Amino acid sequence: MSENRIEILKEILLELHHGASADSVQERFNQHFTGVSALEISMMEHELMSSDTGITFEDIMGLCNVHANLFKGAVQDVEVADADQEGHPVYVFKQENLALRAAMLRIRRILDNLAKPENVEFADQLTKGLKHQMRLLGQFDNHYTRKEELFFPIMERYGHDAPPKVMWGVDDNIRDLFAEAKNAMDFLPDTSLEMIKEKFEAFASEFEEMIFKEESILLMILLDTFTQDDWLTIAKDSDKYGYAIIKPTQEWQPHREDFLQTNEQTVDDVEAKTQGDEYFNTKTIETDAGTLSITFTPKEKEEVIDRNTPQPFGNGYLSVEQANLILNHLPMEITFVNKEDIFQYYNDYAPTEDMIFKRNPSQVGRHVELCHPPRVLEKVKKVIELLKSGQKDKVTMWFKSEKREIFVHITYAAVRNADGEFEGVLEYVQEIQDFRAIDTDFNRDIL
Repeated sequence: MSENRIEILKEILLELHHGASADSVQERFNQHFTGVSALEISMMEHELMSSDTGITFEDIMGLCNVHANLFKGAVQDVEVADADQEGHPVYVFKQENLALRAAMLRIRRILDNLAKPENVEFADQLTKGLKHQMRLLGQFDNHYTRKEELFFPIMERYGHDAPPKVMWGVDDNIRDLFAEAKNAMDFLPDTSLEMIKEKFEAFASEFEEMIFKEESILLMILLDTFTQDDWLTIAKDSDKYGYAIIKPTQEWQPHREDFLQTNEQTVDDVEAKTQGDEYFNTKTIETDAGTLSITFTPKEKEEVIDRNTPQPFGNGYLSVEQANLILNHLPMEITFVNKEDIFQYYNDYAPTEDMIFKRNPSQVGRHVELCHPPRVLEKVKKVIELLKSGQKDKVTMWFKSEKREIFVHITYAAVRNADGEFEGVLEYVQEIQDFRAIDTDFNRDIL
């Protein structure tokens, strides 16, 4: 990886940050780059955010469209055969974008037809069709959520922590713009078409830019970096978050490649014959700027000697298996963030698709700040500060979910040991719609 190329990219964005126009840096960009890899983009953003330039991810968000325009036509594609197979997360991701583009095209056509005087007698049907297409388009939220909950945690493990922060913030801005456009359309025919078109195009502009960033920048980083096992994990968990307009037509079953090998032996062969020896998983990535190798030590399998024999536990005896079952049967979603602010545990009270706050195994081990969208980050940090400092022992919140027609109550509780020392934050989330519907003073009957 050429440090000089990254430094030049960084300087160009810094010039833009300090007020230079895109046109003024375009010639310099063309002079130094015949192509730019997605890995360089990621490293550049990481350096900008971690250096002493004072640039934050909010700054990069502001520059996001500007530098995306510079990269158009210059971003290298990475050919990965797996990604072209039906059911592969990348294939599904791109098919969703095609379907979302089609919905946007239909919305624009309907808006144009609504504006024509000769179509006034068909206004009701056109309006109905418009609202239907907006509901379909609104499924982009599933597309974004899968990206944020499944792609981003794995990216962070490989050191690409800047793109998720930037993209998640832009995603939320796009969600807000869509909500404004949809709200205006919901009031047809009492809302002017001019205002509706203005709000829709404000959304569409940012949404189409995000499609470019996803396919020409984000996916290139992932295809350069992720292993087959990473993609299989994503494919397995994707159903829990839903899809946008289309769904996979078949399960992806790749030709398996083992990067962990010694003398052409598989991982299982090596582990079976050479217990205790250290082997490494290494993947080599070829880029225009050179070769990059990603190397890590395989994670040891966690072993619990005895999960079924009751052990002293609290005021009685429980086995590990019983404790796990009890936690999973509590009528609430539980998460635990330890004193180092690491997301350490969540229970399986309900299938992921039915959870109020969806969790998946890839989130375990992440810093709690990375588990939340930028728009709520300050609130999360404030809650942890109040509990960790001892200013509060509990923080409660509640809201009504119009989408699911339920009322949700959330408690954040400080967990302290026998000496009063802070050990972490326990979050428990309950659906309390049934409790709010109670209208008698007592009920002791068995129904």
